[in-house]
Amino acid sequence: MSLKLHIKKGDMVIVNAGDDKGTQGRVLEIIQDKKKGRIRAIVEGVNIVTKHTKPNSKNTNGGFVRKEAPVHISNLNPIDPKEKKATRIGRRLENGKVVRYAKKSGEVIK
Repeated sequence: MSLKLHIKKGDMVIVNAGDDKGTQGRVLEIIQDKKKGRIRAIVEGVNIVTKHTKPNSKNTNGGFVRKEAPVHISNLNPIDPKEKKATRIGRRLENGKVVRYAKKSGEVIK
């Protein structure tokens, strides 16, 4: 079962809360926790954490790895393709298909 979310993989989003507020990035992955009902997204360049790694066959030295951590989707808003600002999402029927559109400009979001 897939949920209808206001963001999808590949969307350009802006962070509207937290340490990275105002940062823009592309959604790399959507993570659904079925037990707890949390839906989080990994956004490129947002919520960077440092992970300590042991030496292994891929990385013989070990050390620190900087990578993106998940962000709750309630803290993300899609970017309007026309105005380049945060917007809300609506859905409407066009040519027999449901499309997402930006509420600010009315522009279809692909």
